[in-house]
Amino acid sequence: MKKSPVTLDVFDRKILRLLQREGRASYVDMAKAANLSESACLRRVRALEDAGVIGRYAAVIDERAVGLPLSVFVTVTLSSQAEGALTAFEKAVANVREVAECYLMTGGSDYLLRLVVADVDDLERVHSQELTRIPGVVRVSSSIAMRTVVKRVELPL
Repeated sequence: MKKSPVTLDVFDRKILRLLQREGRASYVDMAKAANLSESACLRRVRALEDAGVIGRYAAVIDERAVGLPLSVFVTVTLSSQAEGALTAFEKAVANVREVAECYLMTGGSDYLLRLVVADVDDLERVHSQELTRIPGVVRVSSSIAMRTVVKRVELPL
């Protein structure tokens, strides 16, 4: 079911921009950035959380620093695009730890995955022991990213 977009005013946008850059910002900092009182800022943040605009708070971890320097983009084609086949694949792929992102696609492949792995041996293991063993998978194609040019965690608010 589609969610309707939440209407954000200038104050909400200022708060969200700061939180995207600095998730540990204090309510004092947010209030200053948005030109609001601390209590008004707190109410707005809680409302944004309740509305699902703020889904969770998390740290942005440097993949290289933790020994996962390779980003691999993988296209997956299934034998069927029936709802049950898609749902089964999505449940299975959600359990593959190396899958950082998974998108249902239009075009020649059914899914696009982004894997984070330590090396080519790790990629081979995920490919042969995880992805190709998921029922309904008929084709898996991988491309290794040579360099990250743009990687944003902030939305253009």
